[in-house]
Amino acid sequence: MSQPSLTIGALATHTSTNVPTIRYYEEIGLLPQAQRSENGRRYYRDADLKRLTFIKRCRDFGFPIEQVRELVKLFEDGDRSCIEVRDLAQMHLNVVRAKLEEMRQLEATLVSFVESCDEACCQGSTKNCAIIEDLSAVEPGMSSGRRGGCSGAPLKQMEKVTPVESTAFRQIRRT
Repeated sequence: MSQPSLTIGALATHTSTNVPTIRYYEEIGLLPQAQRSENGRRYYRDADLKRLTFIKRCRDFGFPIEQVRELVKLFEDGDRSCIEVRDLAQMHLNVVRAKLEEMRQLEATLVSFVESCDEACCQGSTKNCAIIEDLSAVEPGMSSGRRGGCSGAPLKQMEKVTPVESTAFRQIRRT
């Protein structure tokens, strides 16, 4: 076994990770507890560097902590089937594709908002703003009935706008 040689700061620098994240990964068991010197400083081995690099890359690809935990187990146990890793990657790919579709829907909705404002009210006051009307409508896709825009000119019939609901936009990614 190699001698512990990396301080937590050096490990953070080598992996482009911050010190609190390393402590967090130790706390939740993704990284083993570091060996400590007599003065209490943490010291890490080359194996810890490799493991943290692996964890960091998994997180960079957006794998959630629980999937990272499974991947770390597979990383550590080289005798298990590669298909397990592939299946985890496929599951994550499916999630990413679903999020991409949600983002496309969000983009379409925002384009519609901007176009409706450009056509109807972008030179007027916010009390007549089509975007504010659409965002404050009690029923999604239905404005409050006032569609004259800020200049009083009638607004073209706009397609129903369905807001995008997604947990992806509410999640906070912990790195």
